[in-house]
Amino acid sequence: MNGDQPVAVVALGGNALLRRGEPLTPGAQLRAARAAAGSVAAAAAGRRLVVTHGNGPQVGLLVLMTESYQAGEPWPLDVLDAETEGQLGYIIELELDNAIDDRDTAAIVTRVLVDERDPAFGNPTKFIGPVYGEDEARALAERRGWHMRPDGDRWRRVVASPEPKRVIQLPAIRQLVGAGMMVVCAGGGGVPVVDDGDGGHRGVEAVIDKDLSSCLLAVELEADALALATDVDAVYVDWGTPNQRPVHAVAPDALRALGLPPGSMGPKVEAACRFVEQTGGRAAIGALEQVRELLDGSAGTQVRLDGPEMAIGTTTKEVAP
Repeated sequence: MNGDQPVAVVALGGNALLRRGEPLTPGAQLRAARAAAGSVAAAAAGRRLVVTHGNGPQVGLLVLMTESYQAGEPWPLDVLDAETEGQLGYIIELELDNAIDDRDTAAIVTRVLVDERDPAFGNPTKFIGPVYGEDEARALAERRGWHMRPDGDRWRRVVASPEPKRVIQLPAIRQLVGAGMMVVCAGGGGVPVVDDGDGGHRGVEAVIDKDLSSCLLAVELEADALALATDVDAVYVDWGTPNQRPVHAVAPDALRALGLPPGSMGPKVEAACRFVEQTGGRAAIGALEQVRELLDGSAGTQVRLDGPEMAIGTTTKEVAP
């Protein structure tokens, strides 16, 4: 593998790795990871790739499993984040190695530094776990003290999602990428840690947004492109209405002005805009099945400093929210 090849970070969304409404079973997760690996493999030629991934459905399931065990205190979210990062990292690493012959893959359980005083700890917004009807969600909120918010036409639990400040294992990731390895890292946004005041770190109760961590990683790696792969093919205006239309190309300021929700497309928009503004590179938001096209610039919502204020397509077939 050529060390002069461009570097791209590909962020696989949690819903891209497990379709909405699909049961979280080992078989379903393996099939989803295999499909994701095939899409990433198609984009690997001529590029050095770093792959990140979501963990919202998986960490939510682990929370439910640990709460059903009554013999001790519940496991903290940072430990559950690490468990899902290891679980999904292994599956994605396995399938990438099966799909790509010209390089090896290494998965890293990645710690990411956050600020203990981040206001996000007082305003939970990050969706985790399964979806519920409104009545069940309200009952869970009362019984377990969870924060619940609407997610489309259903409800999900939300937890704190502080801003990522630094990828602790960045030097190791750089060395692996420089040696020609494909790296899977910062899964679920990474394991959230704070400074402990004595030169070390300790974990905290949170789930970092995977897209913002992916942006931070891409900036620090001096990547040429950032692809945010999800379960829709682009950012849309008038989403969920008969007039919904895809945004094909856009400048960061115009994309931010859409004011998309913080619990869903909002972080992807912010991550794409930050990367473009801080590096001058190109970011793309679109379908997991089109990772190669997202990186080539021929699909999804392409975000560029020199992009048009907003290039909008015509109304497309209905896409479930």
